[in-house]
Amino acid sequence: MASAKPKGGLTKWFKEEWVDIGRKKKGGGHAPCGRKKASTKRKGYPKCVPKSKAARMTAAQKRSAVKRKRAKAQGVGGKPTRVRTMAKKKTTRRRK
Repeated sequence: MASAKPKGGLTKWFKEEWVDIGRKKKGGGHAPCGRKKASTKRKGYPKCVPKSKAARMTAAQKRSAVKRKRAKAQGVGGKPTRVRTMAKKKTTRRRK
C-alpha cells in the first residue's frame, strides 16, 4: 500500500514561485526573489512573498511591507530577519 504525498505544508511552500515585492519588472509583475550580491545596497533588502500572495496585495500593502522589512536590521546573529507581510490592525480601546 503506497502512501499518498502531502498536498500542503512545506511541500507546497517549496513549490511556490517566490517574488520580491520591492522590485517591479518593466512589463509588470515582480522580479524573482533573491539578489546576486548580498553587499549590494542599491535596491535594498528583498521582501519575498509567494506570487499568489503578491497578486492579492494592494500597492499600499506592498509598500508598507517593504518599508517595515528594510527598517529592521538584517542578518542579526547570522539569521534572516522576518517581518509580517500584512501589518497588524491597530485597535482602539473605548473609554468607559
